[in-house]
This record gives sequence, C-alpha cells and structure tokens, in this order.
Amino acid sequence: MDSYVYVITALLLLAALMLVLQVNPYHALVIRGILGAIAALVYTVLGAADVALTEALVGTLLASMLYAVAVRSSLVVRLGVLKQDMEPEEAIDPTDENDFRQLLKHLRRLWGRHHLHLEVVFYADPQELQQALVEEEVHITCVSARPTEEVSGHPLPCWQVTTRLRRLYELMQPELSSPLIQLTCANPIVIGEVKS
Repeated sequence: MDSYVYVITALLLLAALMLVLQVNPYHALVIRGILGAIAALVYTVLGAADVALTEALVGTLLASMLYAVAVRSSLVVRLGVLKQDMEPEEAIDPTDENDFRQLLKHLRRLWGRHHLHLEVVFYADPQELQQALVEEEVHITCVSARPTEEVSGHPLPCWQVTTRLRRLYELMQPELSSPLIQLTCANPIVIGEVKS
C-alpha cells in the first residue's frame, strides 16, 4: 500500500538530480517548478495538507515566477556601439566580412550558445561610449578601427572589441580570433582613472 509513496519520493530525488545537472537556466526553471509540485504531492500523501499548500503556492508558483524574472534579467549582455558604425542597408555588401552586421550576427550566435541574449545600445560619440563602459552600463564596446590597411602583408584590425569582464573576454577569445578584430579586456577602474 505504501509503495506509491516510495515511487513519488524517487521522482522527487530524480527531479532534484535533473535540476542540479541542468545547464540551460530556462530548463532548470521548469524542472524547479516540477520539483516543487512533486514535493507538494509528497506532503499531501503524507497527510501534511497545510505544508503541501504552502509548498504549492510559495515553493512552486511564487519561487518559479521570481526565478523567471531573475533569469531573464541576468542573462543579458549589453553591447555598446557608435551610431556612425551602422551603415544604411543599401550600402552593405553581404559578402563583406568587415561589416558590423556580420560581427553582430557572429556575437549573437556566440552568446546564444551560452544562453545569453545580446542587447545592442547605441551611443553618439566615443567619449559617451567609453563612459558607458566605465559606469558599467554596457559589458562590451565595439568600435570601428577603420580604415583597414595592410602593414607588411598583415591587415590592421577592423573592429576594436573591449569588455570590462574577464569571463566574457575568456568566452570571446577563442571565437573572435580573426585578424580583423582586436579583442581586449579592460579594467573599468583603470579606465576611469585614466579618463579623470
């Protein structure tokens, strides 16, 4: 007669293990909701209806909603760019590897693999963009380093990509290994001291 309690408890342990091993934060959010529902079921079966109701309302419903807000707001990488670096659509050559839209497409693909959303923020001048990096409004800046010329057979960087976070730099370094992109990691405190 009590065998179903063991089955439900085993489901609880299985859901907890799946939650701990989950890489995708959205999948973990769904599994967390399932874990709370199974826990509420266990409490109901064991005769603790008040605890089951509390678990269902707070542990499952409210916690899942709060986690969803936290996950959505924390998984955004903000990229600061200059308005002048965006060319009109008709002036774009789709085969041009130096084009900003190609770089942006590559960055979106990179961050998508890490379950991050890339948000582009436009700034009017380089000083405003630099200040946004110092004040931590953006995580990464991307500035055109044109014109691209060759020096002793090697092309000069076309894009200067700077991040203030070491972890983002480590993620981008193997992906942005093109000679047309110069990737740097800058300490925002040092940038602020230089600017002052």
